[in-house]
Amino acid sequence: MTRLFLLALALGCFMTAPLSAADAVSAEHSNSLDFTAKTIDGKSVDLDDYEGKVVLIVNVASRCGYTKQYAGLQDLYEKYKDQGLVILGFPCNEFGRQEPGTNAEIQQFCSAKFGVTFPMMSKVEVNTDDASELYQHLTSETAPPAGTGAIKWNFEKFLIGRDGQLANRFRSATKPSDAEMTTAIEKLLAEKS
Repeated sequence: MTRLFLLALALGCFMTAPLSAADAVSAEHSNSLDFTAKTIDGKSVDLDDYEGKVVLIVNVASRCGYTKQYAGLQDLYEKYKDQGLVILGFPCNEFGRQEPGTNAEIQQFCSAKFGVTFPMMSKVEVNTDDASELYQHLTSETAPPAGTGAIKWNFEKFLIGRDGQLANRFRSATKPSDAEMTTAIEKLLAEKS
């Protein structure tokens, strides 16, 4: 039996299951910031430019029960940005079609209604076959307390450490001011890159 195994190994006869699209993306990228995205006004940005910062990535929507979290996100940004926190809002229309506007309309809404000054990105898909590579990667990684898998609704939050690695994932119901979230942010901010 051992000879047969060695012969099969030498000939490359073992087959492995094909990787899912999300697993293939994760295998290709060394960290959670190894991606490009477009800002809400259409400029390309390398997310690895944020390496060395603590990054909170959130899929957002303007007509959602959680939309008021924009205010909490802005408060977090103002409180911690000088210590190295960056928040990136990614509008998404997948959940209840609660983000139907254009990028310009979304930007106007966020600025006028909530005074958002943290970076907003162009609309993306997060769970579909057309999901951005960033979100394919994020949803394939496991992070406490929410774990891994598809995004359940608007305002899920992915917290990335200064080293570019996914540290935490919080579901929509976790408010930006929740102690669990602020403790996780402060812990990552205290770490040196």
